[in-house]
Amino acid sequence: MSDKHYDALPKAHTTYANIVKSLLPMGNSGKISKDQLPQATYHVDDLHIDQENLNDYRKICGFANNGKVPITYFSVLSQALQMNMMVKEPFPFAMLGLVHVDNSVTQYRPIGERETVALSVAFDNLRDHAQGQQFDFVTTVKSEDEVIWEGTSTYLSRSKKPSSSKDRKSAPRSATVKPVVKEQGVHSIFEVPEDIGRRYAFVSGDFNLIHLHPLSARAFGFPKAIAHGMWSKAKCLAMMDELPDACTVDVSFKLPIFLPAEVELIADPVSQLENAEDTCQFGLYSSKNDKPHLAGIVTLKSGSK
Repeated sequence: MSDKHYDALPKAHTTYANIVKSLLPMGNSGKISKDQLPQATYHVDDLHIDQENLNDYRKICGFANNGKVPITYFSVLSQALQMNMMVKEPFPFAMLGLVHVDNSVTQYRPIGERETVALSVAFDNLRDHAQGQQFDFVTTVKSEDEVIWEGTSTYLSRSKKPSSSKDRKSAPRSATVKPVVKEQGVHSIFEVPEDIGRRYAFVSGDFNLIHLHPLSARAFGFPKAIAHGMWSKAKCLAMMDELPDACTVDVSFKLPIFLPAEVELIADPVSQLENAEDTCQFGLYSSKNDKPHLAGIVTLKSGSK
């Protein structure tokens, strides 16, 4: 069991050489069987939020500067630990082959921007998929001993043949049909600029080359650079009505947003969330051909309004 504690979030550039090395064939000589994940949890015991970075994040995603931490922000902060876990532990997959397919975040109460919290990230739930294997990064945020936020990021490692894991296979996800816009819901068509990947990378620390420039994206099989999935999730939530104090937001990432693009957000009214487990659905679609980029659900948690 690898249990590492940091005084602060590690900077991406401190592990950049190892990240590049891990992208190369056999770059991580400590890789283990693809039937198991490292038993590792990385911690930042006293996390002080960088106010400048938080403000930049609000601006690029569209969140209000209201003294609260946006519900998606800890997913971004946890990526620094995730990258270190993939290059420092005997991680069985190539980082280059990973696709972020689902993300779930749960906030149990509003979190102040100047609160000091404890953040931890662990590997979990390796399972077979029709296109390879999936696994989760599970992030937990605590204030003293109280869990105030949890998140799960699900990644797919594609391969020609699924491994012999005993876990059940995940079925391919169905396509999302564009819904009819409701009278009181949110409906917005907006432009996604060509440079959003580069701008978001400097805020989030995610410098995956598929997001930065058409030339670097083409090297990995994409005709153009694509937007970060977590930016698109955050952008949707920032454009919706204010979320409840305690809720879960689940998202499945569908087709990539090739930059630049024009997209269409359609969302149920958040005001309809009145009772525990009530839901509000939202989706992001191409304004040109109605193909889905993102499908999400907001679920009210008990005791919130």
